[in-house]
Amino acid sequence: MSNMVQEDQWVWVVVQDPAGNEQFLGQRDEMKGISFIPVWLEKDAALEGLKLLARDQGLKYEVQAIQYETLAPKAAETGFRLFVLDASGKVLEQIAP
Repeated sequence: MSNMVQEDQWVWVVVQDPAGNEQFLGQRDEMKGISFIPVWLEKDAALEGLKLLARDQGLKYEVQAIQYETLAPKAAETGFRLFVLDASGKVLEQIAP
């Protein structure tokens, strides 16, 4: 359950390899042992935040909108948390699966 995001709200995520083996771009905090999917509330923030993420330079990435109620169960299935970020990469909220 989120304090910042409503169930039917659209959020922004990064999709890795959108024309091929499409998947959400996840990140890993090795120090805390946490895997998460970065989420933004606005597209411009997501575009700025994308620059800060670890990614494979050989793949294409695209910022896409998705409804939170669709994203949350998919993250939970794979054991990922959702981190709501601002444009500078600051974590505004952590949502556990």
